[in-house]
Amino acid sequence: MSVPQQEEAAEAAAGADGAAPAEPWEALEHVAAVQKRTVRLLVAAQTVGGVGVGVASSLGSLLAEDVAQSETYAGLARTAMTAGAAVVGIPLAFLAQRRGRRSSLSAGWLAAAIGGFILVAAAVLGSVPLLAFGMLLFGTGGATNQQSRFAAADLAMPHRRARALSVVVWATTIGSVIGPNLAEPGTSVATALHLPRLTGAFLLASVCMTVASILLWVWLRPDPLLLSRQNTQDESQPATAGTSSQDSAKESMTGTLRQVRAHLRRTPRAAFAFLAIVAAHTVMVAVMTMTPVSMAGHGETLTVVGITISGHLLGMYAFSPVVGWLADRFGHLTVTLAGQVVFVVSALLSGFSRGSVPMVMAGLFLLGLGWSFSLVAGSAMLSDATPARLRPGVQGVADTAMNVVAAAGACVSGPLMGSIGFGGLNAFAGLLVLPVVVFSLFLARNRGRTRAH
Repeated sequence: MSVPQQEEAAEAAAGADGAAPAEPWEALEHVAAVQKRTVRLLVAAQTVGGVGVGVASSLGSLLAEDVAQSETYAGLARTAMTAGAAVVGIPLAFLAQRRGRRSSLSAGWLAAAIGGFILVAAAVLGSVPLLAFGMLLFGTGGATNQQSRFAAADLAMPHRRARALSVVVWATTIGSVIGPNLAEPGTSVATALHLPRLTGAFLLASVCMTVASILLWVWLRPDPLLLSRQNTQDESQPATAGTSSQDSAKESMTGTLRQVRAHLRRTPRAAFAFLAIVAAHTVMVAVMTMTPVSMAGHGETLTVVGITISGHLLGMYAFSPVVGWLADRFGHLTVTLAGQVVFVVSALLSGFSRGSVPMVMAGLFLLGLGWSFSLVAGSAMLSDATPARLRPGVQGVADTAMNVVAAAGACVSGPLMGSIGFGGLNAFAGLLVLPVVVFSLFLARNRGRTRAH
């Protein structure tokens, strides 16, 4: 470890009372202990909360179709959930910046749990507006799940940032694989409670998300983000006298958003990572949203649909530690581009499946794997290319942008599949990798010019 890295860790471990920083070896020992404890807790919360992510992925569109009694509304579920994640992305990031990851993440999981209970009520009442509102809140779980990865990187050393981030992404595997397979157990719960059959899984998911919220609120101490900013020049300045906290927060958010925009304009690597994250999430959401509907249209059972989505989520999360190691070892840009290749192969398999379950399973697994390559490597690249003082804002804007664009993709996926079929939908999604590839060529050319000079 280099001396500057030791000094940075020592400053991060210093007390809030303004005392002198501990000696480097003492600081490193303290920060390492907090980092290990933080990652373990995030893993536990992601495992439990990930159940809700899995339920939403496999059963959200089916619940929307059931309540609305129309296939056209199947895309409403993913659209509303993705829009919910987009709406809270920046507020969660600023809540983390002002009060720490503990407040931000616990609040996000709790809001998602409340959304799940509202979905149960929407199904009972047959209310589409209530369904949309419940999906919006339930989508908060997606935003919380996504921003949890950055909490693992708050105290991580730069050369291990992708691996630290990937561990938390991996932690979602267990819950997200279990989630799609709660359809049958959930049906039993719903029957026992005299509820519509699909609501049981959402009821179980809400309980799990509540547990995740409690875990983080009670035990995420010390807060990793606040600890990393103590006694550093990157710590945000307090509000000036005579200014209300609300006005201060508003000014801070507006000013930071301007800084984020300026940073992305003048930093090509950060802009590339930003684009890669947004494009990857849009490709994944657009195809995954309509896959259960396509399979149901070919007569497949909920069990087969659940297994297929589980395989997809396995590709998204299970191999992320390997992806993180590859990104730290071979470079974030290289691994991100590898993800685009995986996306294209996925589109070809799913697009030419013609109802073949093995081909759809393979295509959806690779869709998840391409997302993992792009998200893990892209997120680490975005953090590396961004000053510490701007990271929370940039991270929040990136997550919001990827969910806004993905919500649009989910919104058009239903009508698109209705007009050009599931194969056409995959072809459309495959074309979305082109901007990322073109931008990478621009980066490579600029790098070559820099070396030449």
